[in-house]
Amino acid sequence: MNASDEEMAPAVRSILDAARERPGGEERLAVDARSLPEAFAAAEADGRVPVVAEVKPTSPTTEGTREDDPVELAREMVEGGAAALSVLTEPAHFGGSTENLSRIRAAVDVPVLRKDFLVREDQLDAVESDVVLLIARFVGDDLPRLLEAAEERGFQALVEVHGEGELERALDAGATLVGVNNRDLGKLEVDLGTFESVVGPNRERVPDDVTLVAESGITTAADARRMRDAGADGLLVGSAIMADGSVRSNTETFTRASPEGKS
Repeated sequence: MNASDEEMAPAVRSILDAARERPGGEERLAVDARSLPEAFAAAEADGRVPVVAEVKPTSPTTEGTREDDPVELAREMVEGGAAALSVLTEPAHFGGSTENLSRIRAAVDVPVLRKDFLVREDQLDAVESDVVLLIARFVGDDLPRLLEAAEERGFQALVEVHGEGELERALDAGATLVGVNNRDLGKLEVDLGTFESVVGPNRERVPDDVTLVAESGITTAADARRMRDAGADGLLVGSAIMADGSVRSNTETFTRASPEGKS
């Protein structure tokens, strides 16, 4: 593990410590994954902004817990135009579960991302999903091996980065789905300029077949347009969609944000 625990916020260190102790699956999975890039393309063709809407009951950076049935929330998000879903399976800090993911994936026809903090290969085998999250800062030099292990099982892997160095490592490892997290895991501060500063100077280095996702801090339609203008192929939106009110209406705020001006 290359990530320096001392450089992370206490809440993130707690998440990482719990992730290291969490068991994996007992049998190796083989997944027939729904394509995230194809789902994004279908949304574009339909005039929608490609949004990965996140079913997130709670988190260390939000207040309160949403008690709605996760499956009903997921269906509302899809009805609101979400191209894909992200489902938390981390139990201790986010109130997620693998059971929720399985129920949601069975109930919808869009790709489902397993949002968790995976640090070992056997943890890939805990539940079937279409996409798994690999956080470059958490997995360090194990990234190429874990990326290969995920793809061998049929998963697509969204490799999350925060800086230019991590973007380079992700591309060198062969990642074709890259998420740029606007949240600094060291301070838990959000800055939408992160996506712009990571992607902007390196846009020519990113192959055409790499899908870029802007993550965290997208709270308004204006934020969505800003990330799209900066080159985001898709947006991952959690807290703003899970906020009070209609999840379907909250999702539409982002899927109907004008895609014009996308790089």
